[in-house]
Amino acid sequence: MTAGGASSRVLPSNSGRPAPAVPFNRTYVSADEIDYLAEAVRLGSTSGDGPFTRRAAALLREMTGARQVLLTTSCTHALEMSALLLDLRPGDEVIMPSFTFVSTANAYALRGAVPVFVDCRPDTLNLDETMLEAAITDRTRAVVVVHYAGVGCEMDPILAVTERHGLALVEDNAHGLGGSYRGRPLGSFGRMAAQSFHETKNVQCGEGGALLVNDAELAVRAEIVREKGTDRGRFFRGQVDRYRWVDIGSSYLPSDVLAAQLTSQLESFGKIQAMRQEVWRRYHTELAGWAAANGVRRPTVPDDREHPAHLYHLLLPDLDSRQAFIAHLAGRGVQAAFHYQPLHTAPAGVRYGRVAPGGCPVTEDVADRLVRLPLFADLDDAGVTRVVEAVLGHEVRR
Repeated sequence: MTAGGASSRVLPSNSGRPAPAVPFNRTYVSADEIDYLAEAVRLGSTSGDGPFTRRAAALLREMTGARQVLLTTSCTHALEMSALLLDLRPGDEVIMPSFTFVSTANAYALRGAVPVFVDCRPDTLNLDETMLEAAITDRTRAVVVVHYAGVGCEMDPILAVTERHGLALVEDNAHGLGGSYRGRPLGSFGRMAAQSFHETKNVQCGEGGALLVNDAELAVRAEIVREKGTDRGRFFRGQVDRYRWVDIGSSYLPSDVLAAQLTSQLESFGKIQAMRQEVWRRYHTELAGWAAANGVRRPTVPDDREHPAHLYHLLLPDLDSRQAFIAHLAGRGVQAAFHYQPLHTAPAGVRYGRVAPGGCPVTEDVADRLVRLPLFADLDDAGVTRVVEAVLGHEVRR
């Protein structure tokens, strides 16, 4: 799981509190999901790279245009694979936003690399591209961008900087499947991109991910890294008479049972997206007047970007008003959640990373003010109305 967090989970039934009438998230069961799961079990080959894995990968290639798609057990593991494929060494630096989930940094810190934290923009909450060049040193090896809420980063200036300095670009696209920047799919800009299929994502298989490889030079090695450092894939294709340990790697393959669930979800992607977009649209339209009157900021989506309605967030004036707002919604049966806490001030962030010049004041500010409203595919009109009415019934005290 990446670009997510424990705060997004629905309250367990034994939490001592009543379950919310409108939970923050509820997983969508797609049309053929149960049948595909049963079929995967009946086929008897439930380990990785089975028929459903191949079907899901083909669907993702079609959606993203990626040269190669390798399903993984999580987006975290996809990011870890990217660190291995970049041959990062202790002391190498990887630039990334501080406003992201811990996996974005962990993947590179595990290789001994130093996460260099850059502030986010105040509008889209994506990495501030104007601060990128100042963060580069002679030890910088890569830049990782995170498309927050599935709204694309400023990819043209970011690509210009990475190309000028010869740096690898990786996309943490956990939020962004189905999104685009100037007509080009998110996940297609970096040498690699990581996807998430955690239960909170638009399409999901409980826990899962994928590494999109857009660089031909990395494609062969990526398959080997994913298969525990062996050429097992070549063996099963009849290209070698035995498979051997040829590189470092780990076991990143998901079960074909998970891939069966994901295949059905991907086949239902259009329907899922239409339902999520309608929820997002209603929030954005029906809360506009309330937000303006209460000093609350709604999401910013630039005109040249398409977003996948992954989440809907509001920025309250300050921490106290944010906490009061969440409590107000909870009292009316609506479960809302805050989101990322700055990585640069976290204990591990201080220990393993460093802050880029200029610091991260915007990140520190928005982390205290942001709240996410419930958004899932089968949140019906009555549920949306209940959320909207709960929000409209709250006056923000400043």
